[in-house]
Amino acid sequence: MNAKSARRLSLLLGFVLPLGQAVSAADLPPSLKADLERIYSGKELSAKRFGGAFLEDGKAYTLLEARAGSAEKDRKDLVRYETATGARSVLVPWEKLVPAGDTKPLSIDEYAFSRDRKRLLVFTNTKKVWRQETRGDYWVLDLPDGRLRKLGGDAPSSSLMFAKLSPDATRAAYVRANNLYVEDLGSGAVTALTTDGSATVINGTTDWVYEEEFGLRDAFRWSPDGKRIAFWRFDTTGVGVYTLINDTDADYPTLKQFAYPKAGTDNAALRIGVVEAAGGAARFLDLPGDARKDMYVPRMDWVAGSGSELVLEQLNRLQNTNDVLLADAATGKVRRMLREQDAAWLEIEGDLDWISGGRELLWASERNGWRQIFAAGRDGQAPRLLTPGIGDVSFVAATSDSLYVIASPDEPTRRSLYRARLDGKGQPQRVTPRNAPGTHTYVLSSDGRYAFHTFSSFDHPPVTDLVKLPGHERVRVLEDNAAVAKAAAPLTEPPVEFFQVQVGGGVSLDGWMLKPPGLDPTKKYPVLMYVYGEPAGVTVTDAWSSRGSLFHRALARAGYLVASVDNRGTPALKGRAWRKVVYGSVGVLSSQDQADAVRALAASRPYLDLSRVAVWGASGGGSNTLNCMFRHGDVFKVGMAVAPVPDQRLYDTIYQERYVGLPQDSPENYRVGSPISFAEGLTGSLLLVHGSGDDNVHYQGTERLVNRLVELHKPFDLMVYPNRTHALSEGEGTSLHLFSLLARYLLEHLPAGPK
Repeated sequence: MNAKSARRLSLLLGFVLPLGQAVSAADLPPSLKADLERIYSGKELSAKRFGGAFLEDGKAYTLLEARAGSAEKDRKDLVRYETATGARSVLVPWEKLVPAGDTKPLSIDEYAFSRDRKRLLVFTNTKKVWRQETRGDYWVLDLPDGRLRKLGGDAPSSSLMFAKLSPDATRAAYVRANNLYVEDLGSGAVTALTTDGSATVINGTTDWVYEEEFGLRDAFRWSPDGKRIAFWRFDTTGVGVYTLINDTDADYPTLKQFAYPKAGTDNAALRIGVVEAAGGAARFLDLPGDARKDMYVPRMDWVAGSGSELVLEQLNRLQNTNDVLLADAATGKVRRMLREQDAAWLEIEGDLDWISGGRELLWASERNGWRQIFAAGRDGQAPRLLTPGIGDVSFVAATSDSLYVIASPDEPTRRSLYRARLDGKGQPQRVTPRNAPGTHTYVLSSDGRYAFHTFSSFDHPPVTDLVKLPGHERVRVLEDNAAVAKAAAPLTEPPVEFFQVQVGGGVSLDGWMLKPPGLDPTKKYPVLMYVYGEPAGVTVTDAWSSRGSLFHRALARAGYLVASVDNRGTPALKGRAWRKVVYGSVGVLSSQDQADAVRALAASRPYLDLSRVAVWGASGGGSNTLNCMFRHGDVFKVGMAVAPVPDQRLYDTIYQERYVGLPQDSPENYRVGSPISFAEGLTGSLLLVHGSGDDNVHYQGTERLVNRLVELHKPFDLMVYPNRTHALSEGEGTSLHLFSLLARYLLEHLPAGPK
């Protein structure tokens, strides 16, 4: 075996041979190794999240808390706090959650109170089945008499999903084995509302593609009067079946198969059904269009206050026309209330929220060139604008007279709260104080008087406090993460630098940069660019990102300039034209912007070494890493592509077709956007990383790229993590191994430190 072959084999096994010498995983510089172990093996740098929930229209909130002095961590009381005063009382002591014949209380994963707060629904004994599919047991506690009962009848343990109490709390609905059930909480009688659930027919929950691309999992809705339930039904018969091969968990390989519609193929056939909560045959809505080939229903709910009328959004296959439909639950007839269209694509955001006593629907639209909130009347008249003059916004909550949104009209990398009037008069007013630049998020009480407010910045972990609105007066701190801030302090110096870089044509890209401590501006430093670059996300936000930013901090401490820029086509708060300029050619402009940004930065900052530039990213960032390496090899010398999509034809229908169109109609769009089409341009050092169990971005694509690179006689390096998903986090030590691998590869091919 020659030296080059030995080096290749070592990398396949997870090791890199720097400078031709044999090394082990321990050969990272001691300080970098220690930093990575702190980040990925310990908990001291993991920020805590506040887990409270408002109660009683904001008069109180609840928390799960271990009892003081108790050695049993699973014995947690459900505690009530007065919002205004902070007065504490135990609402549900753990002793009330001990099932008959047991000595330990239920371990609460989720909980919900009935509207009258006389019943508590508890989700426990949860087991992650696959992806976001978590099943478990549901119990109901009657608070007045302490009666505790398990739902599901004779259902197997850990087999229920998405249980919801009826509005009057006399019944509960849930999903089991792809069927929808209702259980009477008095008698325990269980009624099957659907009976055709199977491996291919899905009632009350969703198929793979709706979960991944529309964020929809619990796919049924109680009517406000509790008499009916509306639900999604999917039939995946005829959808292409993808197979994952597990080679390691048994002596013989095992298979995981699931319906996965790739771009241009048939989706699951979708229907929206309505069934009486007492049982009986479902009635299905008369939706226009082909249920399998030309429509999506990403949102559906009952019209506010109505038990007879539904509202839903129906997208066409290209996702450039969205019809808001009103449906008669008794007849299934539908009528169009609103139509939204775009020359590129439409995004689905938020829930279906009503104001004005159910007469108007809050509606997000880019029809004015910015993402703004409108009020759309049931009469079909043109929607009226509620958020003028503050650029792009995202909905937070509506109260009786106000609309709260997140916006940042002057600083796209930051997020703040604004308040608008529901009558549409006047300019929205900033609520977040200006003395705390960074990212602010809010969870409002139902009366709008209070909010859980969380603030973080790139250099500071999140702090959550209780604030009173609209004046934003702090009532009390709820979680300060002071210990995390102290532990992270050595890694967060020097502070991040946010910048803007001009790439020509009047285009300015936002970015951040981390510099090595003690940078000498008379010398030149290697550069690592972190990229995502697709329409699904941004990387340049002034917010704490925990492990991600700390990994980059560790590399900066090791002697690299680490930077990231958001190219055009990312969902930055810069208007519709910015985001949708990439329609039909995702991957082309993004890599061009990234290369132009590096050149411009090097021209204005002489300490950047333009001869030593690397790029890395995961998922869409992995795809853009490949595009940077294949199209702009004069700039990027080293690339590390994690879980990329080398061929856009292999990704799912909803995501890929949204931005590129159908491959049958636009085959050239798919060719020019796919990195594999330009693999002959590779001249630098390339590391490919993928999990063989990735059900989202399949390892199949990386294998096709491997074949193409072999055909082209291009050297490259490959690391496969058996059975890991798209997250590449499963298994003891995986995260530390992955990021140590990236660090070692970078050190080998782009030595750290100044020249």
